[in-house]
Amino acid sequence: MQLLHGDNGLKALIEKYRPDLTPFEEVYRQLHCSPELAFQEKNTSAIAAGHLKKLDFEVHTHIGGYGVAGVLHNGDGPTVLLRADMDALPLEEKTGLPYASDKIVKDKDGVERPAMHACGHDTHVTSLMASAELLHSARDHWSGTLICIFQPAEELLSGAKAMIEDGLYEKIPKPDVVLSQHVMKMKTGTVSIRSGRLLTAADSFDVRIYGRGGHGSAPQTCIDPIVIGSTIVTRLQSIVSREVMPGELAVVSCGSIQAGHVANIIPDQLDLKLNVRTYSPSVRDRVISSMKRIIEAECLAGGAVEKPLVKQILSAPATINDDATVKALQETFGSYFGENLVESEPASASEDFSLLATAVGAPYVMWTYGGVDPKTWDDAVEQGTTDQLPNNHSPFFAPVIQPTLGTAIDGIALGALTFLKRN
Repeated sequence: MQLLHGDNGLKALIEKYRPDLTPFEEVYRQLHCSPELAFQEKNTSAIAAGHLKKLDFEVHTHIGGYGVAGVLHNGDGPTVLLRADMDALPLEEKTGLPYASDKIVKDKDGVERPAMHACGHDTHVTSLMASAELLHSARDHWSGTLICIFQPAEELLSGAKAMIEDGLYEKIPKPDVVLSQHVMKMKTGTVSIRSGRLLTAADSFDVRIYGRGGHGSAPQTCIDPIVIGSTIVTRLQSIVSREVMPGELAVVSCGSIQAGHVANIIPDQLDLKLNVRTYSPSVRDRVISSMKRIIEAECLAGGAVEKPLVKQILSAPATINDDATVKALQETFGSYFGENLVESEPASASEDFSLLATAVGAPYVMWTYGGVDPKTWDDAVEQGTTDQLPNNHSPFFAPVIQPTLGTAIDGIALGALTFLKRN
């Protein structure tokens, strides 16, 4: 694969063909105040697809739900896939922005929820739309095939798989390299890229504990699932501290425990929602096996009337960036962003992006860029309070529009030009 080098010519190319950002800032505000939850991204996908059609991309819609794939054939050369995710979160926005979301929508279960873009997917969509226009305008200077994917349902870690299972790669060429980026709690204008571990694998489980209900005044006649569930939640925390090698990352969380309705009735069942995050496949297997062992053992010890139900509801692999691809990007990014290319640590968050690459055996890289106001960030660094700044999934998460969008647009375009053949 021929690589473009991060020289002044590449910088000049991006600056020459970067579109007027004013309309895209308005698109961003529109998307931010009109969030759509996973597998409901009807309007967002229509905006993205309409933009690609105006640029003469070959456009495929409704892939795996509202997924969009745009293909721009531009002569011989590598095939580069760029991906942005579209869905928002069921969260009430508290940013106070003039374009803040006040939307109440129905989730996949038909329950009304507030919704907001608390993970920056609105910046991802907008920046990929603008970068598609930049690369289209600069097409006389490169050759190859450019693919732009707008993916649904990343927050459920289901959208990439849904697109693949719905025949994504029967509709579009298989890529030689797959790239994506994510806005994070970093100083706006900065970019970070690293080889190897970036994001953890994620596994979520629904668990049901079966007891025997009765009057709260006569617990001796009951099998209390709340007591059993409480011991399970507590005992699960011993997995990381006692069964995982120190220094190896693993997280076991209980995000929901539901049982009963009133104080004087012992219910007959309890439901838990559990989440596991790991990097190493062997640690992943060990933690999940231990989790199931503890659940079954505590139910046996508590006299549960039947074996617990443990159902895995989602699973996504770790994001492990390809070393050779990162080195190529570091060359162009280092030349372009200079001192704004910064170091960052792996995160314990998770993504399903890598499936778009591993499904076809392609190398992949995801990098991150910042969205925190410069003064806010610098003050927090000086005071040692950066951990208190709103993070992704916070109701206060609010990337500043610029230079966040500008950095993201340049970054994803630069990523594509690193691998497309230069004319």
